[in-house]
Amino acid sequence: MAIKWRWKRPILKRYERLARHIVALQPKYHAMSDAELKAQTTEFKQRLASGTALDALLPEAFAVVREADRRVLGLEPYLNQVTGAIVLYYGDIAEMKTGEGKSLTATMPLYLNGLTGPGNYLITANAYLANRDAEEIGPVYEWLGLTVSAGAADEKVDDLDTSELDKKGIYSADVVYTTHSALGFDYLMDNLASSEDDQFIQRFHYALVDEIDAVLLDMAQIPLVISGAPRVQSNYYESVDKLVKLLEVGDDLDIEMSDDTQNAWFTERGIHTIETYFGITGLLSPKWSSLYRHLVLSMRANYLMHQGRDYVCEDGEITLIDRENGRKLPGMKLHAGLHQAIEAKEGVTITSESRAMASITYQNLFRMFHKLAGMTGTAKTDVREFRETYNLDVIQVPTHKPVIRKDHPDQLYITNEEKIYASLAKIKEAYAIHRPVLIETGSVSMSELYSYILLKEGIPHSLLNARSVGKEADIIAEAGQPGSITVATSMAGRGTDTKLGKGVREMGGLLVVGTEPMDSQRIDQQLKGRAGRQGAPGESYFYVSLEDKVVLENGPAWVKRARVKYEQQVATGKRPEGQPLTKKRFKNLVRDVQSIAANGQRGARSQTLQFDEIFRLQRETIYQFRNKVMDQADVDGLVAKLCDRALTTLLTPNRQDPLTFEGILDYLFNNVDYNYDRSTLWENWQAGGSQLASYLKTVVEQRLALQQKRFGAADQFLYFEKLSILKAIDHVWIEQVDNLQQLRQVVNSRAQGSRNPIYEYQRDARLSFEQMTHAFWQTALRNLMLSTFTINSDGTMDVDFP
Repeated sequence: MAIKWRWKRPILKRYERLARHIVALQPKYHAMSDAELKAQTTEFKQRLASGTALDALLPEAFAVVREADRRVLGLEPYLNQVTGAIVLYYGDIAEMKTGEGKSLTATMPLYLNGLTGPGNYLITANAYLANRDAEEIGPVYEWLGLTVSAGAADEKVDDLDTSELDKKGIYSADVVYTTHSALGFDYLMDNLASSEDDQFIQRFHYALVDEIDAVLLDMAQIPLVISGAPRVQSNYYESVDKLVKLLEVGDDLDIEMSDDTQNAWFTERGIHTIETYFGITGLLSPKWSSLYRHLVLSMRANYLMHQGRDYVCEDGEITLIDRENGRKLPGMKLHAGLHQAIEAKEGVTITSESRAMASITYQNLFRMFHKLAGMTGTAKTDVREFRETYNLDVIQVPTHKPVIRKDHPDQLYITNEEKIYASLAKIKEAYAIHRPVLIETGSVSMSELYSYILLKEGIPHSLLNARSVGKEADIIAEAGQPGSITVATSMAGRGTDTKLGKGVREMGGLLVVGTEPMDSQRIDQQLKGRAGRQGAPGESYFYVSLEDKVVLENGPAWVKRARVKYEQQVATGKRPEGQPLTKKRFKNLVRDVQSIAANGQRGARSQTLQFDEIFRLQRETIYQFRNKVMDQADVDGLVAKLCDRALTTLLTPNRQDPLTFEGILDYLFNNVDYNYDRSTLWENWQAGGSQLASYLKTVVEQRLALQQKRFGAADQFLYFEKLSILKAIDHVWIEQVDNLQQLRQVVNSRAQGSRNPIYEYQRDARLSFEQMTHAFWQTALRNLMLSTFTINSDGTMDVDFP
């Protein structure tokens, strides 16, 4: 890794030389007719088939696409875009500033990889961008003879509802434009399929992730979870919520919180208070594990989850919000009961808590690709994490035109009130000359506060937050028009151009006013990047107070003391109200607290990856076994093995549940044959040992033979065997996934007791997997022995599992 990083700059120079060579090829392809240019795709595929390496085709293929872009779209990629495309082809991150034409850049590596067939994806953050790019850019691939599709549902329907899409057709295309969530859910659904015909993802060859920092960093801790049948609804949520709201928070009280307010735990006093309230003892014992889990969930819901920042409550429902960009996450729920705990907190109807059927994090989803690349305008601040977690280097691609935007130093104030009035003065100044202003806020509530203030001041404006996301593209596109004032959360339309209106350049371009620093410098850079695109003028001011969230949560102790001191000086008239803080010690405060916050987030993402790595090993074992079952032409050997394992488990001595005659009889009636003839069991039971084992094996074989006779064709019985095994896998795996979700919540609470949560999770997950394996043998045996079925006139089969 170190060698790769050391030679990053020479690599860029080499890529730029290659880009100039590609541009120099342009006259050759410019002179070709449309038919001749299109024929290059067939020639490239023939050369690949004859053994030519894909890398060897890069100069010619990129030159062909560049010419096709010009003819089909009327846009010819610039030299820096060709350089960026080379970075993307070789599997790294191209940092390209906002407005540098990343969509056009992507056509070159996607075309070259598309020559190999299906399995190549352009991953976007939302369905709007995926469908827009497939519609606008897709004709280039089709013109050159490749197939292209869009794999995300129209956002007007539901971003997560892709049931009406032709999945087979979508994933058979050479190039697929889709979203990270659509691809992730389709992968999980693929691995719940009953046959190969029901699977649609062909391979994971090449993924080009747009705004890769948002997907692989900001969303790294949000697992994709497919939920199934609801579990029995708990009646703890409301009663526990009432108690937790009464508990006192603070040092040596009932609940203590970490300095950054990101974690909370019950103290000894708190546990005693809870035990007294419920009239119990031993709250931390296994007997009360369910109650304790609900208490932890309620504590997190009440003290760590905040309306307007983490979720919104609308029409009696809780909708999650992405903390980093303020977007709603429709259809997504917090797992393991936390969503229901928030519903209890807000006093809305508590929805059913569903079992998790399948789960994966974006980190492990994208690590499955043979080649992974990404593009974004802001990756430099996180080069180390990209390199260590994904083996991706960040290469900064020069801009086509110099960036002339003016980014002013942060304006730091004591209180939020001072900060708001200072920023309002700057907004009024711009509005007076009809200069467009984009006001960035850190939460829905703050965006609504600014909107209210502007209304009171008589300043017309647009409001863009999680409640108005449907208008996002239109609002951001118009944000550069004269006199336009736009208030937005940090979502602010990534992927949407803000075009400057007539006369705006002469005013200095778009003015970005940041009203609070984000947790990450990277997010701040994204916000500044809304102005000064493609060499246009622009300006940014960021206003900060000592009461801002990132400062309160991550600032050193002296900051709190300074705030109290300055507030007293203002109150006594020793300091003018609204005077900015200019002392040297405050100069790097914002960057310092952002660095602390970023380190905490990086640690949390690392822990998430460690948890999911344990889960990944189990998930891949199960999915590989499922695929093996579906692929096999003969499963008789597997059936014999699992029957033998099931009987061996039955006959293995167990002190807690000793083997009895009645136990075996009950087992045979409930797992092998409802009409079992018990007359021969007693003598074999008395003989015991190998004779009993041999007898039980014979009973199972006879029952299986009887099942086979009921089928008219061997392929029908094979399908029945496979289906019985797959249903058993799914049954026990769903239980395991749900169990692991619950287990993670529990072990995280153990961390406050100086116990390693990763070790605890690994140990308990391994034991749980072993128990699941035994349960699989029994469930598969029961499915094979006791299922009933009907063979229809068209040859299809209806199976009823026990």
